[in-house]
Amino acid sequence: MIPYWKPPSIHLGPVTIEPFGIFVALGILLAARLLVRAAEREKLDPTPLADYAMWGVLTGVVVGHLVHLLFYHPEEMSKSPFQLLKVWDGLSSFGGLVGGILAAVVFFRIRKLRFNDYADCFALGVAPGWAVARLGCFAVHDHPGVLTDFFLAVNFPGGARHDLGLYDAIALFAISGLLYALRNAGKLQGRLLPLTALLYAVCRFYFDRLRAQDMSYVDARYFNLTPAQYGCIALVAYGIWGLVRRVPARTAPMPPSSSGGSTKPVGAAR
Repeated sequence: MIPYWKPPSIHLGPVTIEPFGIFVALGILLAARLLVRAAEREKLDPTPLADYAMWGVLTGVVVGHLVHLLFYHPEEMSKSPFQLLKVWDGLSSFGGLVGGILAAVVFFRIRKLRFNDYADCFALGVAPGWAVARLGCFAVHDHPGVLTDFFLAVNFPGGARHDLGLYDAIALFAISGLLYALRNAGKLQGRLLPLTALLYAVCRFYFDRLRAQDMSYVDARYFNLTPAQYGCIALVAYGIWGLVRRVPARTAPMPPSSSGGSTKPVGAAR
């Protein structure tokens, strides 16, 4: 059984850095780095990915907060309508994912690039980055599950419970390892993102069945399903469609350097 312990906040003068925020920042940095590396490896221009990163993060935070507030905990709106503006106060990871997807669709359309060309890069970058960010959820234990004697249970005050932040991180690390093992498989090239969606959706749908409902601050349910479980259904549909559809040829090769034959990794310093 895992002891219940929360790492302390870090105080730097007037600034307080929370453990959750540290893991989220590390996850974002890791995802950005892996996105660029994956693009370079596939001989794609990594510049759009580096340019997209800021927009993806900002949109993900805003949409993640709105999903948390409007769907998971609508009762918080009774405190003040200004809760909508407090984007730092409550964040849904699934909402953040939706926000990142919306930002990618708009960004790549504005740049007149095909998102499909970079889809594998997103899978190889986002899955491990998300896994690290989920360790932040485990660090602060903000996703308690039902009471259990499972060997990975955390000894919460009042009894041992599943810690769904830990389970989510483990699942995402396992999915990441599988993706990197399969990235050279010819039949899966161009299909790693829908594979990621399908695998994660199955895991997350099950994990949300383990969420606690006997505590004071629990997620809202609609017809006995959490908002994330409805999102999982959509991810399964996307995953199946993405795995069976025909993958078009790429159209965004990495631009050649001025020396002629070699390629130059643009924006690799990120």
